[in-house]
Amino acid sequence: MKFRRGRIGNGLAVLAGARPDVLGAAPGARAKFVALGGVLLSTGGLALVSMAFAVHMALGVWWPFALLCGLGWGLVVVNLDRMLLVGMAHDASLKRNLVLAVPRVGLALILGVVIATPLTMQVFGKEIDTEIVTMQAEQGDAYRASLADDARFAHLPELEERIAAAEAVVASGGRADDGLAVVRADVTAKQAALDAELALARELDAKAQCELDGSCGTGDAGTGQAYLEARAAADAQAAVVVSARSALADAVSGASAAETRSAGLAASSLETDRAELTRLTREQDELQAAFDATNTGSGGLLMRLEALDRLGDRNGTLAAAQFMLSLLFMSVEVLPVLMKLLLNFSPPTAYDRLAALRDRGDVEIEELAQESRKTVAIAKEELLVMAEKERVDRQKEAILARRKAALAEAAARTQAPAPATETPAEAARQMWDTGPIRELARNAAMRTVRTVRRRPEDRMPV
Repeated sequence: MKFRRGRIGNGLAVLAGARPDVLGAAPGARAKFVALGGVLLSTGGLALVSMAFAVHMALGVWWPFALLCGLGWGLVVVNLDRMLLVGMAHDASLKRNLVLAVPRVGLALILGVVIATPLTMQVFGKEIDTEIVTMQAEQGDAYRASLADDARFAHLPELEERIAAAEAVVASGGRADDGLAVVRADVTAKQAALDAELALARELDAKAQCELDGSCGTGDAGTGQAYLEARAAADAQAAVVVSARSALADAVSGASAAETRSAGLAASSLETDRAELTRLTREQDELQAAFDATNTGSGGLLMRLEALDRLGDRNGTLAAAQFMLSLLFMSVEVLPVLMKLLLNFSPPTAYDRLAALRDRGDVEIEELAQESRKTVAIAKEELLVMAEKERVDRQKEAILARRKAALAEAAARTQAPAPATETPAEAARQMWDTGPIRELARNAAMRTVRTVRRRPEDRMPV
């Protein structure tokens, strides 16, 4: 168990950027690097959980796959944080530390915000879900209002009113048609005229009867001249009443025919209007249903962020809690870089001095090795040059020796007597004939070329 803990601690120290060779010589720095490695693992764990929540909320994927994505993101964050730590070597200069720390702290803050946001949304998940329902209802109402204002459905209210009016006309047999107001007014006028004529006729009849009885008028009973005149006026008025009644009957008949025609026209147009209303209403309902289906499933990451902002705007307590929670997660992310920055301002530890010493020693050893390799390479090149010069000198001496031997042989041939037994021999060469010498020189040159073309190891002196 102790060995296992030691291996885990060594792994954490290496993760924090410690060099095992230097750490072995300065074991006092081990605890610091183990703590830094633990902080790096903590940030990686937060990044893992944050990305898993974000992938699950945004894409709705299966939890094991979301955890796998979170694991990859956690490794990336740990690697970035380790790069930030390793890149900040110990340096007591304030200016250089600030120049190195500012971009690293900025990057750490960005990572902290990215990691903290999904975790914060998960903490306030119930409140966000409630707010999302409200937002979806508002969006549904807004879309319904936009459909009402759409040019395709703008005449729906007018169409509904026309259908209601046509139904009323058909149900009343045409009497509810406002277009027949003139006809109905004519009937009313004829009825008023008939009533007036009837009243006048009754008055004249009463006057004639009164003259007949002698109770009024002249006061003489019987069928006198006054009675005859009164009766004649009453009979004339009766004819007027008959004419007015006939005119009223004609007006009523015309109005009834107009109402019948209006009911027929309303019934014929009612079917077309109903079909158009059904089509437009169905299309409007389909659009609204499609939007509602999309709106119901739109609770993604962006909407959750918007819901969290709305909650924070309305509720100051929630906004403060959100800020503090985000600040906590960002502090955990920035903590390794801040610790490294603070350690740089402290005096160099034994580990720092040993690391610098090892680095200088490695550089010096590498410089010595480079100088030694350079010296050996120069010596080898000089040796090869000397061997090549010696080989060329030997070849020159061999060529000269062969040339002298050829000249001596050619001179001996020219001085020796020709045999008597030989038949016409070849004519003796003249002294200036250099044919054999040129032949020997050509052969020697060819041998020299073949020797030069040999491999370098064949030209090394034995």
